[in-house]
Amino acid sequence: MQHLPIMPVRTSLRPANACRRVQDPADEGPPERRCDGRGIARAPVRRTGEPPGRGTAGASVGRVTVAVVEAYAGLAQRVLAGPARLGRTRLVAVDGPSGAGKSLFAARLADALAALPGGGRPPVVHTDDLLDGWDDQLTFWPRLEEWVLAPLRAGRPGAYRRYSWVRRCFLPREVPVPVPVGVVLIVEGVSAARAAIRPELTLSVFVTAPTPLRLSRALSRDGAEILPELRRWHAGERVHFAADGTETAADLVVDGAPALPHDAHRYYVRRA
Repeated sequence: MQHLPIMPVRTSLRPANACRRVQDPADEGPPERRCDGRGIARAPVRRTGEPPGRGTAGASVGRVTVAVVEAYAGLAQRVLAGPARLGRTRLVAVDGPSGAGKSLFAARLADALAALPGGGRPPVVHTDDLLDGWDDQLTFWPRLEEWVLAPLRAGRPGAYRRYSWVRRCFLPREVPVPVPVGVVLIVEGVSAARAAIRPELTLSVFVTAPTPLRLSRALSRDGAEILPELRRWHAGERVHFAADGTETAADLVVDGAPALPHDAHRYYVRRA
């Protein structure tokens, strides 16, 4: 896989005047710390699941957290080199909590697959389009299985009806979203990499980001009026991820709020 050199994130604190804060316009994450004179980018240490603001004080002595900048193109090649386990299709699941950056990651991986020689852009199914409202957070799965996964498993094209969050109902059967049989299918959304589908996954990805940032992203996107439902949603996904062991089982854990400088359109930051 094509990747940039590993950049260790050390647990030792540095004097405040040793680094300057800069903002990379292409990076959606917070301003990173770039150390003057050495050319080494270092990100604040934040263990998975740890609340933001803890900094290096929460790290164990001598522990080094490593963040690796990798190319979407290399990941696309890895997917195509992997086995097809859903019939003839390589199924990629992009999971993680609300507002972590799953949709963006899925879109950029799809673009990278399309850019490969002879490649085509794979369909991306967003599980939010299959939910029957807020209360269907995890129970939508039979719909995905019946409309998409089962047909592709049998070598037949699938199709699904998209839920309208404005009308609060599924759109008419006359306007289905087709899912052709192809080399790759990307399914993106909370619980997309759940245990029930893992044996058929070619690649599972878990995208994570600090809770306050995820909350801010969701409210900016959908409006402050969703806050009560959103808090209930966050509680539900926490319970699910803990019981399902999604992050631990994932092939790839991605930082959805990276501090390392990188071209976010071509590269992602893997947490190692």
